[in-house]
Amino acid sequence: MALGVTMQLPIDDKHSYNKDYLLAQMAILMAGRIAEERYMNQMTTGAGNDIERATDLARKMVCEWGMSDLGPLSFGKKDEQIFLGREIAQHRDYSEETAHRIDEQVKKFVQGGYDTAGQIIEQHSDALVKIAESLLVREILDGNDVSQIIKGRAVASRSAVGLARCSGRCAAGLPSRNRPPACRN
Repeated sequence: MALGVTMQLPIDDKHSYNKDYLLAQMAILMAGRIAEERYMNQMTTGAGNDIERATDLARKMVCEWGMSDLGPLSFGKKDEQIFLGREIAQHRDYSEETAHRIDEQVKKFVQGGYDTAGQIIEQHSDALVKIAESLLVREILDGNDVSQIIKGRAVASRSAVGLARCSGRCAAGLPSRNRPPACRN
C-alpha cells in the first residue's frame, strides 16, 4: 500500500538525458521529504524510496556518466556473472581518496536537489496547499487538474465529468462500490 504516489508520464521516448534534466529529477525525488518536514513537522519512512533513487541517480551521474566536478571519468567496472541468479558485481578500480571524492559529489548532487525542492515548495506553497486540499476531496488528480489548480481555476468534479474521466473500469459494469473513487457517481 502506498501512502502517497506521484507518477510522471514520459513526454516522449528518451534514451539520453542532459545534466539539467537529471538534476531536476533529483529535485522532484526530494520534494516528498521537504513536504514532510515543512507540513508534517517530521520525517517518515515514506520518502525512503525517493531518497534511494536520488542517491542512485547521483552516483550514476558521477561514476558512469562523468557529469561531476571529477571530470569525464568512469569509476567502478561492472562485471556480469556468468551464472543465472547472480547479481552484477562492481569492482572498485579507484583509491580510497577517490571514493571519498565520489561520495562528496554524490552528496553535493542530492543536497542540491533537496535545496532546489525546498526553494520551489517555499515559492509555491499556496498552490501545494490547494493541491493537497483537492486531493482530500477527489483522491486523484491528473496533470490537467494540477495545472488548473495552480492557475487558480476551479476543477470540475469527477461526477460532473462522468465516466469519460475514469480509468475505464466502470464501463466494465462494476458495481458502484467496486469502482475507483474517481468514477463513483
